[in-house]
Amino acid sequence: MSQPTLDNIFQEWQSNEALAEQMIPLVGLLYRQNNVVATMFGRSLIKQSVIRILKDHRFVREIEGTELTVDDTLPIIRAMVELNLGPAHVDVGKLAVLLKRQSIEEPSGADVETFLRKELGEIIDGYQPGVSTGEPQDVVLYGFGRIGRLLTRVMIEKAGGGNLLRLRAIVVRGRGDVAKDLEKRASLLRRDSVHGPFEGTIDVDAEARTLTVNGNMIQVIYADSPSDIDYTDYGIDNAVIVDNTGIWRDEAGLGQHLECRGAAKALLTAPGKGDIKNIVYGVNHADIGEEDRILSAASCTTNAIVPVLKVLNDEYGVATGHVETVHAYTNDQNLIDNYHAGDRRGRSAALNMVLTETGAAKAVAKALPELDGKLTGNAIRVPTPNVSMAILNLTLEKSTDAESLNDYLRGMSIHSAYQKQIDFVDSAEVVSSDFVGNRKAGIVDAKATIANGNHAVVYLWYDNEFGYSCQVIRLLQHISHVNFLKLPHEKNR
Repeated sequence: MSQPTLDNIFQEWQSNEALAEQMIPLVGLLYRQNNVVATMFGRSLIKQSVIRILKDHRFVREIEGTELTVDDTLPIIRAMVELNLGPAHVDVGKLAVLLKRQSIEEPSGADVETFLRKELGEIIDGYQPGVSTGEPQDVVLYGFGRIGRLLTRVMIEKAGGGNLLRLRAIVVRGRGDVAKDLEKRASLLRRDSVHGPFEGTIDVDAEARTLTVNGNMIQVIYADSPSDIDYTDYGIDNAVIVDNTGIWRDEAGLGQHLECRGAAKALLTAPGKGDIKNIVYGVNHADIGEEDRILSAASCTTNAIVPVLKVLNDEYGVATGHVETVHAYTNDQNLIDNYHAGDRRGRSAALNMVLTETGAAKAVAKALPELDGKLTGNAIRVPTPNVSMAILNLTLEKSTDAESLNDYLRGMSIHSAYQKQIDFVDSAEVVSSDFVGNRKAGIVDAKATIANGNHAVVYLWYDNEFGYSCQVIRLLQHISHVNFLKLPHEKNR
């Protein structure tokens, strides 16, 4: 067999680029016309570059052990366009792997269309032009800080494909000169030192007090408290108010939002106090009832650790454990030494590692009652602006080893109901900045896993800003009844 030449390798790369270019408009058409979100083993293909699409194909080899090229996936996407599909999330990567395996087992097997008619039968001929897939949900962001602006980015990104979440307004405190205030807020949305530039356009209308972001007009409401607002004055009704200020965390405080005309529910982007349900989407969202009008999306750390703790407890049983969080500094800390009501947090965040407490270990019990009283926790704030790590030091009821534990967690990250929450990386070279923008709640670092008998240590990276914001959006979609069928079904694996 002849060895590939330099020219042949480059020609193959160019050919793959050309195929990926053909894929982009087809993926966009499925998204905008059919409300079909095409993914590659959980990674969205919507609005992605040619290089990103090729990298996502390479990612399949890393986590599934199967070579996958655009030659394998483009025929599937072309056939999907012709099948008049109804709304769904369709994992093209998983379909391609299934088809390749089927072709090996049955060389004279079905063609692509026949294969898809079997795997996607539930949504074929499900598209009806002009017919809505559900009721739009008005959303208001109360506060426009780090999380508020990232929630805006994600909602605007998803607005083009029948997502049905409509960001109608943001509420901020008055700053005097409205025109100047709006320009500054638009600039903070447009440029971010951690997450990079916003992909799109932002227009400011000072007279109307609006920001138009990628064609989505967002009202800016100036108010010092919820009692100052009547949302119906802005044509907003039955809205979910997403409070990302952290000022109120109990039912009495958050209940102020529900007293506003036009507001229906309140969602807190911080741990709730008292009887407020703390929800980690993917784990205990089924506990939400129609009567629950105030909810908490818990904390970034709780969202990172609970899905992994859940699957570990299901498979091995967690007897006891300690959670140590190495957390990026936040706006709550001082840039340089100054007074702070919290212990140690008054010292410079940019110059020190700061040992502090975290409620994440105790908060686990609100999402996983079976682990109540089994975990302790502490946190160390470190001089990085984003991406944190949680170290799970566990005593298991069932013995295992590092290889088996990693194989199990890898499987959970690909072929389980927790695919959107658990990611998996197996590289000795990754560092925190590699996970900026990661949409999963937590990422297992396989190279760091330690397991010997009943003792295991699992290291989890997480983008405490963006990954958490994606979890909030998933929860927001759930309580707004914005849910899509996910295909292919895992039983087909």
